[in-house]
Amino acid sequence: MRWAPERASPQTPDVGGLAIEPFVRRALEGDSPTTGEIDAFLEGRTVPIVEGTRVTILFRGSADDVRLRHWVFGLPTANSLHRIRGTELWYDVLELPEGSRVEYKFEVVRTGGSEWLRDPLNPHLARDPFGANSVIQAAGYAVPDWAVEDPSVRQGTLEERRFRSRILGGTRKVTIYRPARFRPSRSYPLLLVHDGGDYLAYAGLKTVLDNLIQRLEIPGLVAALMHPHDRMEQYRGSEAHSRYLVEELVPDLEHMLPLRTAPESRVLMGASLGAVATLSTAVRYPDTFGGLLLQSGSFAFSDIGGHGRGPVFDPIADFVNDYRRAPTAVARRIFVSCGIYESLIYENRSLVPVLERTGMNVRFVESRDGHNWENWRDRLRMGLSWLLPGPLWLVYD
Repeated sequence: MRWAPERASPQTPDVGGLAIEPFVRRALEGDSPTTGEIDAFLEGRTVPIVEGTRVTILFRGSADDVRLRHWVFGLPTANSLHRIRGTELWYDVLELPEGSRVEYKFEVVRTGGSEWLRDPLNPHLARDPFGANSVIQAAGYAVPDWAVEDPSVRQGTLEERRFRSRILGGTRKVTIYRPARFRPSRSYPLLLVHDGGDYLAYAGLKTVLDNLIQRLEIPGLVAALMHPHDRMEQYRGSEAHSRYLVEELVPDLEHMLPLRTAPESRVLMGASLGAVATLSTAVRYPDTFGGLLLQSGSFAFSDIGGHGRGPVFDPIADFVNDYRRAPTAVARRIFVSCGIYESLIYENRSLVPVLERTGMNVRFVESRDGHNWENWRDRLRMGLSWLLPGPLWLVYD
């Protein structure tokens, strides 16, 4: 084992000045806190305990080992917590810069095996297609108010439609968002969203659009939220996907809805592989979209040797390598965001100067977060209001 359950080790974190310090000091002196004292300590307290840039993680329960499993690239991914002598209370102390947001689970090891659990003491959860993770909200981080549903805000509507595709074969599902007070007699900008269902479910996209439109930070717009049939095939730079989007879906949407047809009124967006699909489509069809929103793009490339991300990324690396060798302007504005705690930060930082060399207007934003939907949610206001500024910004920006 890498931990000592009944004594301090050289790896035991410094707890001086932290709320947990009295318990740790007492236990080291042989005076373990009682169950009642631990109950009183936890009652009404927000866990994890954030004190400046130091965050105390707590787990309570019987175990042989408790490991913190997080998604911060560059740090050990399985830190063992320390058990306070004579109790079932485990702890670890992290140093997290202000504004950080970190998703995590516990790996609880008991005789016969281990299981991954969400933190039972932490009410903050983030959901994704694989389930849910607990969330550390460090000092200076808060869920943006514009990402929270507000009953006073006028609600847009969602409608599921099927669009036939000769290029891809069969039909494809698209969810159409119409803004509150939608009028067929008006014309609207178009936002096309890769992984639209996931943006709705895990990034609260409908709530974000409703709120930003109400605040006049973006114009009333129509959004087409795409649901991929075969994500790994379509989103790795597929020519067929690009053709479907530009030659079939966009014309069908323009026939069905009162949309503005000028490129500056169209924005294409996506996260992770969806960002690859976004950029590759724009490269094949330059000036079709006035703005691109690229979030944590999986932009694997290789200056020399391999890209190091496995064969599934080979088509992406081929596309990115070709574009890096001969970059061209494909849109008026490109918004790029990425978390510094994710492994893709290097690829996204490297892409930005390539885009800028073409003369396109590029804005790049980093966040203290990882590769997850709430990171992408938290960047939407800045990205959308820059690509499609509403009346508020047209007056005051």
